[in-house]
Amino acid sequence: MKKLQLFLICSLAAVQFLTAQSSVVIKNYIETYKEIAIEEMIRTGVPASIKLAQGIHETAAGQSVLVTNSNNHFGIKCKTGWQGASVSHDDDARGECFRKYDSPFESFKDHSEFLRTRSHYAFLFNLDPTDFEAWAHGLKKAGYATNPKYPQIIIKLIKDYNLQDYSLIALGKLPVTNEALAFEGKSSGGTPIEKEKVIVKKEVNYPNGVFKINETQVVFVPKGTSYFSIAQQHSIPLARLFDFNDMKAQEETTVDCLVYLQRKRRTGNNETRKVVRGESLHDIAQEEGIRFQSLLELNQLKENVVIQEGQILQLQKEASSVPKILASIFKPVSYTDDNKVQAQYPVESYMVHVVESKETLYSISKKYTVTTEDLLKWNNLHSSDLKIGQQLRINKTIHATN
Repeated sequence: MKKLQLFLICSLAAVQFLTAQSSVVIKNYIETYKEIAIEEMIRTGVPASIKLAQGIHETAAGQSVLVTNSNNHFGIKCKTGWQGASVSHDDDARGECFRKYDSPFESFKDHSEFLRTRSHYAFLFNLDPTDFEAWAHGLKKAGYATNPKYPQIIIKLIKDYNLQDYSLIALGKLPVTNEALAFEGKSSGGTPIEKEKVIVKKEVNYPNGVFKINETQVVFVPKGTSYFSIAQQHSIPLARLFDFNDMKAQEETTVDCLVYLQRKRRTGNNETRKVVRGESLHDIAQEEGIRFQSLLELNQLKENVVIQEGQILQLQKEASSVPKILASIFKPVSYTDDNKVQAQYPVESYMVHVVESKETLYSISKKYTVTTEDLLKWNNLHSSDLKIGQQLRINKTIHATN
């Protein structure tokens, strides 16, 4: 009996040791490749959270034989048209051809282009870039992986390691605090480990209820708040609420944020604003209570840019020079096999709903205040039968005005 107890204790300790080792390896992988994942999201629109989770899974966090021999972080096979180097690797069959790269960074960039330039992945770029669950299910639906549990694996990695933070940074919705540290503790061997840098949101102390910024009524709401409920509570048409906040229609808030109940002013209460790392122009417009378009015009800027940290933006008078730009944000487009942009569905016009267990066409139509006939027409459906994980287009314009 004592031997059995000793065996069980040793087995449990071994499992805990391997789990701790695995966690450290994964965190090291994230620390190494998070910046290129953010850069690629800004450049191409592939969510940083998805890219990091796929890299972790496909390479066993950088430890697999394939990645060691080829720098191939995403398990991409040679496919027709590949002109680069290759390696032979056993996967679904023996001796399959996989792409080989000179560096991991080439692999990260090629992964983005691989998704962008193939028609069966085009629908992914119509999804909300912060909706990692829809992206994970979409990758499986498009045939990226054969494992039926692939979406669940990717989603769990994103949740377990807070990979969504890196997507929010790329979108300018979450600032980076370099001095913010976490992951304090000890390694599996009992020795101190280096603290890992993480992303921490700015501390916000807005009042409860309705208050004013720059003489404009506004509320501060938590992540996951329905825009429809905000509009109803304050007797504002939903379409006007989105207009007041310089945004396109969406279902709910993706982060804690300010929501204006009146049209913002053309100039700010302050003369200038210093850009903090990770802020987007929209963030600044919201925090200063100034119209987004006015902020752009005063500073001679286009909407799809990220401004360099430390730059001074004008809020009351036209700037004498253009602030330094860090990057341009990718605007989603769809591609055909020969890389010509598709125009069948304007990307801006549709949102995507992923069908969940027990949902019906009728329940989904009620959720978005549209008709079942609309859903059938928008998605070229011939019956009301739905499958879990199926993606449905929802016309944003009609949804926003109902």
